[in-house]
Amino acid sequence: MTMRPVCGLGPRLGLALALAATPAAAQHGIWLPVRCDLKPNHYLVNAGLLYLKSAAEGRFQEQIQKDLKDANRNLLQAVTANGQDQNPAAWYYLGRYYGMVKDAAGADSAFRRAEQLKPACKDDIAFWRRDLWVPLYNGAVAAYNAGQSDSAIHLLQQANAIYAGEPTGFKLLGALFYNANEADSAARYFRLAIAASSDPKYAADKKEALFNVAASYYRAQRWPEAEAAYKDYLAVVPSDAQALAGLAAVYTSLGRTDSATAIYTKIVNNADSVDAMGLFFAGTSIFSSAPPLPDTAATGTSCRTEARRTGRTLTARAISARCDSVTARRVRDYDGEVAVTYRLAAKAFEAGLAKNPFFRDGLFNLANTYLALHDSARMLPVAQRLYAVDPMNRSTLRLLAQGFQFQKKPDSTLHYLMVADTALPFEVTVGSFLPGDQNATLSGLFTNYRSLPDSATLVSRCRAPGPATTVAARCGYQKLAADAAAKLTNAPLKVTFEFLNAKGEVVVAQSVDVPAIEPGGNHPFQLKANGAKIEAWRYKQS
Repeated sequence: MTMRPVCGLGPRLGLALALAATPAAAQHGIWLPVRCDLKPNHYLVNAGLLYLKSAAEGRFQEQIQKDLKDANRNLLQAVTANGQDQNPAAWYYLGRYYGMVKDAAGADSAFRRAEQLKPACKDDIAFWRRDLWVPLYNGAVAAYNAGQSDSAIHLLQQANAIYAGEPTGFKLLGALFYNANEADSAARYFRLAIAASSDPKYAADKKEALFNVAASYYRAQRWPEAEAAYKDYLAVVPSDAQALAGLAAVYTSLGRTDSATAIYTKIVNNADSVDAMGLFFAGTSIFSSAPPLPDTAATGTSCRTEARRTGRTLTARAISARCDSVTARRVRDYDGEVAVTYRLAAKAFEAGLAKNPFFRDGLFNLANTYLALHDSARMLPVAQRLYAVDPMNRSTLRLLAQGFQFQKKPDSTLHYLMVADTALPFEVTVGSFLPGDQNATLSGLFTNYRSLPDSATLVSRCRAPGPATTVAARCGYQKLAADAAAKLTNAPLKVTFEFLNAKGEVVVAQSVDVPAIEPGGNHPFQLKANGAKIEAWRYKQS
């Protein structure tokens, strides 16, 4: 049996959105003066300032470039040859120059020196740093949305080096490292996001980053750090079911099963105040906390060895009977122990489905939980509900067949097994579903799960009386393989996905054209649905 992860312990990150430009970037032809008490105090610095102002207000590119060049020449001459290396204005206006020519590294160096010499200008310098940060960040968002993670990471590292005044860039960088399975780096950037969230307007970002630090340590299996991080988050949001379940999972990994069980029981007992996704996630964590099946072979071997040593008069049959009963008792004890865990998981899934009855992974996981409990009465109805949502998935069909087998209905069992093995035109697998208040995204694969026979099998099917050369020519593998592939390639079809609210009402529907797919091939799909309160999906062949 399998359990489909729900929500996961992974980072919480909203859609990565581009940011609006700062007033400095948005206003053309306007020179914004310094907003702190900063005087040029030298004729070269003053000349540099005037050239920068002229460039900012210029209309013709040739003159603008000349003014920028003259500004740079005067300011560099001031700090390198005229004793102005301790003049904060010289460095400040050098930073402004580098900003105007989009040299983030140069601006960072000059602004850092200016702020060291004139701390009172910190806020003004932060304004200009952000002016450089926004286009770098937006470039990273564009790369991220295009699936170019390496480019996004490179741009974000540049962006965050020039400006660290808000958490957005650190959050996205942390998520990118998390998705790349670099959990330690992810935790470091999420912690930087926390540090950048001191302003109350970033309270939501801070909570998100606190959770993501814990998720990152969990992925890295750094259990003490994960425990501390979950507790830090729960001190701010004490009733978050996913965080509570995460902490319980950490306790399980640390061998503190009683503490884990107490948390899981608390979540289930307070299901009325927990949202559906929190309950689904808790159910997955509870199910996964069940101990593994004991090694009965080792138990039996140990029993037989001891019986031979102490009971020399025992026959082989007597030893076998004694030790078989020991292993059988061990299995019965195990079944009773894990049944308690599985029943608690089932309660969490049931409570979640009461709030969101059509959520596919909740139905899938509850059906698997009933399978683990050998609960024949409850499994089949849930498997049928799952089939109504996800009818072209082979795991769904096998669960449905198992439900009918529990009910001793062999004809239905065989029918759905045959559909899963041979009758589907292709398999539908949804890999990601991200619901939101105003939209949702769904992605996955259409897969032709059939495979070609090997060359020997193909040629053997073509054997016929006649000269060997004629048979070989007629039974060439390449031609046979092409013919077989043509027969096993699905015809183009259409699948319609319906996006549902918690009541099961269709918010919006979208159709996807599925092309012909060769055996063993697949075709990815990705949908974005706009609509309020989308909570679930289902599909059907059109």
